[in-house]
Amino acid sequence: MPEFHHALSAAVEEDLLPLSALLYQRGVIHRIFEDGGRQVVMVEREAQTQQVQALYRAWRAGEVQIELSPQKHRIGPARVAIQWRRAPLTLGLIVLSVCGFLLVYLSAPMIWVSFLTFTPFQLRGEEILFQSFNGQYWRLVTPVFLHFGWLHIVFNSLWLWDLGRRVEQVLGHLNTLMLFLVIAVVSNVSQFAFGGVGLFGGMSGVVYGLLGFSWVAPLLQPRWQIQPSSPIMLFMVGWLVACMIGMVEVLGFGAIANAAHVGGLLCGVLLGAVFGAISRTGEDKT
Repeated sequence: MPEFHHALSAAVEEDLLPLSALLYQRGVIHRIFEDGGRQVVMVEREAQTQQVQALYRAWRAGEVQIELSPQKHRIGPARVAIQWRRAPLTLGLIVLSVCGFLLVYLSAPMIWVSFLTFTPFQLRGEEILFQSFNGQYWRLVTPVFLHFGWLHIVFNSLWLWDLGRRVEQVLGHLNTLMLFLVIAVVSNVSQFAFGGVGLFGGMSGVVYGLLGFSWVAPLLQPRWQIQPSSPIMLFMVGWLVACMIGMVEVLGFGAIANAAHVGGLLCGVLLGAVFGAISRTGEDKT
């Protein structure tokens, strides 16, 4: 087998398919694979490394336009498995959310549900008696895993996967975990502060936090190509407004934790600015 030579590396979330097509058109035999969280381009001939680097720079600078014929992309089991391996934390959060939903849906002993709510409670007949927090700090996070309906868990899980896996691929698992914990705490505390004592839960605040992060961070760090499209932003912001003016409750979707949504969104925007600025500053210094 011929020995291949390193030509360049790129972020794992960057789509190198157009570049690969251009290289094949120019007769450059190459391979692209993932190594250490980066995409690596290897070429058969060492003399072609500079050619590949020059083409890449010209393509990213807009000096070379590459258009691919539209094709139907097939997402096979292997590709799905790769995505899951790249975002184990996001997948784990979805699994925990499903477990929280089943805990509520299957009418498990209320003591189990009470163990995860922001404020502990007891049932006395049909009356709910709320108790004091008593330094049980896990309650600052755990309400995000409780879901109270099929639409609730499906909506949150789909958006969590779409936004969370992209963030996890650029930040890494540990940083994404820290991001999740901060947004979860802020969204839950916001709901408690503005809504008072009550039963609330769901990953929506975290979803809106990831939305805010994904929108702002790439403005400061363009290398993070995770920014949602304008139609998605319009839909999500429109849904937020509809919830805040009570339209969603009128349609029969139940009470909405609006403070958690807004708190999570603002927290994500702030963290996106901080993370993006730190990353960009570090690159500039380098």
